[in-house]
Amino acid sequence: MIDHEHDLALLREATDRLTRAVEALAESAVGEPSRLPGWTRGHVLAHLARNADALVNVLSGRPMYASAEARDADIAAGAARPLAVQLDDLRAGARLFDKTAARPADWSRTVTLRNGVTDSASRVPFRRLIEIELHHVDLGIGYELEALSPEFTEREIGFLTDRFAGHPGLPALVIADREGRTWRTGRKDGPETRITGPAPALLGWLAGRRDGSALESGGAPVPVPPPL
Repeated sequence: MIDHEHDLALLREATDRLTRAVEALAESAVGEPSRLPGWTRGHVLAHLARNADALVNVLSGRPMYASAEARDADIAAGAARPLAVQLDDLRAGARLFDKTAARPADWSRTVTLRNGVTDSASRVPFRRLIEIELHHVDLGIGYELEALSPEFTEREIGFLTDRFAGHPGLPALVIADREGRTWRTGRKDGPETRITGPAPALLGWLAGRRDGSALESGGAPVPVPPPL
């Protein structure tokens, strides 16, 4: 069972960790490239602020974004702001999300996210945690996948393998980490390929943050997961 209160506590810790790291950056760092193609660090920070607003919309029963175009325009418009403005916006989004999540609510209800995707409201705090943790890595400021907690890494691997289950663009896969945990994903038919490696490397590959070169596949090509 999903414990949204536990995830909200993890989210507060991760957000504090991110904001402390961003506070230590030089002003010029905002305009420098992030690890995401075509995005500066300012784009990443603007996205995180707007994502908080968007998930408040989800919890409040409103559309996540007005449109895909509006989402992209808001990120582009916020990318070049000074570091202090980025931080104020990030903190304000975090406070608003926390305030919204503190209201009495039916956490078992179904909510609608982007592109018609539905989920339990109880999973929204974890979805926000994913955004904070992975985009902290994407900033390229010293926080790596190996720094993520084992709990988060295991849960996010499970989240992504569930997301890609049955996907026609992936062969049938058995994914195993060094602790012996296994997940299945990809197509339901055809021969299975076993992909093994350290959990952070598996997460990075599934999330499109690493190329899979650190993984073992018994000589078979390591497939490229679908984009998120």
